[in-house]
Amino acid sequence: MTEIIYADNAATTKLDLEAYEAMKPFLLNDYSNPSQPYSFSRRAKKAMKEAREIIAECINAEPDEICFTSGGTESDNWAIKGCAFSLGNKKNIVTSNIEHHAVIRSCEFLKTFGYRTIYLKANKNGIILPETLNNEISENTGIVSVMLANNEIGTIQPIKELAKIAHKKGALFHTDAVQAMGHIPIDVKNLDVDLLSASAHKFNGPKGIGFLYVKNGSKLLSYINGGMQENGLRAGTENIASIVGMAYALKRNVEELTKNINYIRELDTEMVTQLKKANIDFIRNGIEPHLPGNISLSFKGISGEMLLHRLDLMGIMVSTGSACDSTKTQISHVLKAINIHQDYIEGTIRISLSKENTMEDVNCIVSGLTKIILQSDKKSKNYSKYHLAKNMLLP
Repeated sequence: MTEIIYADNAATTKLDLEAYEAMKPFLLNDYSNPSQPYSFSRRAKKAMKEAREIIAECINAEPDEICFTSGGTESDNWAIKGCAFSLGNKKNIVTSNIEHHAVIRSCEFLKTFGYRTIYLKANKNGIILPETLNNEISENTGIVSVMLANNEIGTIQPIKELAKIAHKKGALFHTDAVQAMGHIPIDVKNLDVDLLSASAHKFNGPKGIGFLYVKNGSKLLSYINGGMQENGLRAGTENIASIVGMAYALKRNVEELTKNINYIRELDTEMVTQLKKANIDFIRNGIEPHLPGNISLSFKGISGEMLLHRLDLMGIMVSTGSACDSTKTQISHVLKAINIHQDYIEGTIRISLSKENTMEDVNCIVSGLTKIILQSDKKSKNYSKYHLAKNMLLP
C-alpha cells in the first residue's frame, strides 16, 4: 500500500500500539464474562474495575459515575433520551444549532413524545454565548445539551458558564465531549456538568467503545434492558478488551496532554502561515479557544469535494465537513449556522492534525492544496478568456 498522509483525525485516530497490546490478553486468553462468579472471571472483572478507575481519574470523576457504552452516539442518545424520560413534566430541551447529529436527531425523536426543542444560535465564530442560553431557558427546561468542542470547526464552548445557567433553572446539563476528550484538559467537577459523552476511537482507543459520565444523583433512565450490568443502567456483557484499550489510550493521552497540545499547535500555526504566504484566498472558521489541529478552511470559488478527491489522489486524507456526513455532499448545518459567505462555503474542507502528523506532512498538504487551487484558478481564467474572445467574434 502506498504511504498516505492521514489528516482526518477528527473522524478517527490511529489505535495506540500499547493500548492494543493491553487489549490482547482479553481477546485471546482472559476472555471470560466478568459477570460470572467463578475464578476464571476474576481477571476480566478486575481489569474492568481498574479501567473504570483510570477513566474516572482522567476526568476527575468517581469510578461509579462512569458507564461504558458502544461509543459517542450511544452516549449522546442515552443522555438526551434517558434524562428527558426521567424528568416528568419538564418537556423543554435546549441544545445548539451546531451539535453533532447524535444530539440533534435524539432531540427530534423526542418530538413524538411531546417534547419541544429550542436551538441556541451560535455566533459567527461558532460560539454559544451564555446570554443566548439565559434568554431561552425556562423553568420548564429539563435538560440543556451543548458540546464541549465542535467536531467541524473546533471551537471550544464556555461550558462552565452554560452549566451554571442551566442549574439555576433546575435543568440538567449534558456536554458531548467526543471531539475534546484526550485533546484538552477536562475536569467534570470544575465544569460542573451532569452528563458527559466520550468515544475511544477519537483519542487513539478502539472503535465501538465509549463512556457516559453520569454525576451521582442525576436522574437517568436505563437505556438497554436485560441484565444488571453498569449498575443496572445498561444491560449487556461488557466488551472487556475494548474497555481496557480505551482506558489505556485515554491515560496515555492525558499524561502527554501538554506536550501533544504544544506540538500540534506548532503544526497548526505552520499550516495556516504557509497558506497565507501562498496568497491563496481562504478563511479559517472558528476562533480561540480552539481544539489544536482542527483546521476548518473555506477557499473562495473552489469545490471542497473536488479538493478532497484531488488530495486523495495525492495520498492525502482530509474531510469536507462532518465525518458522519461523508456520503453526502450538501453543506453541513454547522457551516450554515456560522454564516460563511456564499463565495467560500462550498470550498470548505477540514484538516485535523494529531500527534502522529509531522511538519513534513504539513508541507505536503500545503503544497498539494496550493497546486490544486492554482491549477483551478488558471483553468477558470482561461475559460473566462475563451468565452470573452468568443463573444467578441459574435456578430
